[in-house]
Amino acid sequence: MQELFFQFVYLILIVLALVMVANRLRLAYPIVLVLGGLALSFTGLFTNLTINPEIVFLIFLPPLLYEAAWQVSWKEFWKWRRIIASFAFPIVIITSCIVAVVSQALIPGFTLALGFLLGGIVSPPDAISATTVMRQVKVPKVLVSVIEGESLLNDASSLIVFRFALAAVLTGQFVFSQAATSFFLVIVLGTVIGVALGFVFYTIHRWLPTTPSIDVALTLVTPYSMYYAAEHFHYSGVLAVVSGGLLLSSKRNTMLTYRSRIESVNVWTVLSFIFNGFIFLLIGLQLPSITQQLGNITLGRAIGYGLLISLVLIVTRLLCAFGAALFTRFASRFITVADANPGWKLPIITGWAGMRGVVSLAAALSIPLLTPQGQSFPYRDLILFITFVVILVTLVFQGLTLPWLIRKLNLDDKYTTIPEERQELLIQKKLAQLALRYLEENHGPDTAQNDYLHNLRMRLQLDERFLVQQLEEGGHTREEALQHFQHSYLKLLNQQRDLLHNMNHRADFDEEVIRKYLALLDLEEYKVREKLPQEVALQ
Repeated sequence: MQELFFQFVYLILIVLALVMVANRLRLAYPIVLVLGGLALSFTGLFTNLTINPEIVFLIFLPPLLYEAAWQVSWKEFWKWRRIIASFAFPIVIITSCIVAVVSQALIPGFTLALGFLLGGIVSPPDAISATTVMRQVKVPKVLVSVIEGESLLNDASSLIVFRFALAAVLTGQFVFSQAATSFFLVIVLGTVIGVALGFVFYTIHRWLPTTPSIDVALTLVTPYSMYYAAEHFHYSGVLAVVSGGLLLSSKRNTMLTYRSRIESVNVWTVLSFIFNGFIFLLIGLQLPSITQQLGNITLGRAIGYGLLISLVLIVTRLLCAFGAALFTRFASRFITVADANPGWKLPIITGWAGMRGVVSLAAALSIPLLTPQGQSFPYRDLILFITFVVILVTLVFQGLTLPWLIRKLNLDDKYTTIPEERQELLIQKKLAQLALRYLEENHGPDTAQNDYLHNLRMRLQLDERFLVQQLEEGGHTREEALQHFQHSYLKLLNQQRDLLHNMNHRADFDEEVIRKYLALLDLEEYKVREKLPQEVALQ
């Protein structure tokens, strides 16, 4: 046990090192982690480490889904709800059907039920890989919103397909009417359970005397409660976490204090980073054990099956993306849609961003070794190997070429009516104007007598004049002056830190007070660096 624990510690250190390499190479870290795990698997250092599907589904998946739901903009999710729903449900089902037909025709002895099982496993794309790539390249935010929104739902739909296909293989029976009814019950009641528990946790956060530490602990418990409750009644735990997470995310400002929000963001950022990095590294480490389990099927033939299924998945998603765009244009004649003419560039990028990941491998690993009759589960090892090849091909090939494709197509951001820089200036101006009106209406006479209020009003007036001038000039004429100011201010903050550290050496200053002001300087630096270009901010 002690040796196993230290191996996990070493793996986390390897994850951190590989992520730093990915940042230096400007690559999406899931790609580097999978390739690093693959290279590490040939060393034989971590041969006793395997992915337990129960650990993935019960420990890793709920918090990762919950954190993703908190990151998604509900406004953008609702705006693009039709295209997100089309990618999450119809496209997953279409992909599963095509993979089922192709795999039955391609692999000798492969039944249609096994084909649907394989289709349910490999149909859900992994959003973490795609969005990590997209954040390194300038793309319209609609792309990130659609990919993130899709990821919240396609895992659920694919796992439901997987569940019914597995039952058909084990029992040898499949009644479409019963399966369709159960499909909708699993979706609807899973969502209901998630929303209901969401309101329960909202009530706890909102009305009970919680502290920031209690609030953070509750956010860690929430996704597991939603997932386990739904799965206990055999409904979709994934949809329970997603629906409950979206509900609580929309109410974060009313149920959490400012300190709880700041501390929870810090905790969840680190937690999701470690979980994602660890899982992607373990995916690469699985190659030797998966290869050894192929049995009578040669390695070359198994690789061929995996490459062909990967090609089918890539082509199918591209065709479905264009089909969704054409359907949107047709539907715009009868209903109001977010974009009546998506064009051809958006479907290409959305279709190419279909990398597979951890959910696919965990689903494949969860296939039982034996059937209820005590026989070996048919083609289990081949399904597992094909899944690994699909993950490797889509993650590496599509992940490495996606930035090039985005730059080559040079997609115009016709969805953003106001540039982001101008949005920030307008928001700051309106906030300053509101603050000045509030001071004048509620504390007008006090500002002449209260030095603090007087200084506040003077600062707000100065900010308002500066912002108005920036807006009138277009916000671009002073970029060099702004960068010079930011660099100078960052050096000033470092000087202030040095002063605080020197003061901390004196016996008459409390270290907790010093740390408080060091934290304030960190927040100030964060605000400044957020306005710098990414290349400069990373220095």
